[in-house]
Amino acid sequence: MATETGRNLSGHLRGITVTTLACLAGVIAAIASGQVIGTSVAAAGSQQTLILVGASVLLQFPVLRVAGIDVSDFGAKDYLYVTFMTFTLWFITFSILLTEGVTL
Repeated sequence: MATETGRNLSGHLRGITVTTLACLAGVIAAIASGQVIGTSVAAAGSQQTLILVGASVLLQFPVLRVAGIDVSDFGAKDYLYVTFMTFTLWFITFSILLTEGVTL
């Protein structure tokens, strides 16, 4: 079950680790989107940014394994949580970058 601890991590520390990594991955994906695609009006409509979000979601799971989280016990709810948190932080950060017209 996904709530069990792995490699001496308590349930609380496991939850903090998963949430922090998902949020940081979303922010990093937004910054990468701004650098690769840009922050212009045309970049706002580009669907290529979603590729970066998807890649950041998929790259999290090996990082979680290295951090000591047993991802083999993840259920659908856990995968949806990681995807939702990553997408949400990407959306918020990329929207701020687009609105402010930041050049990266």
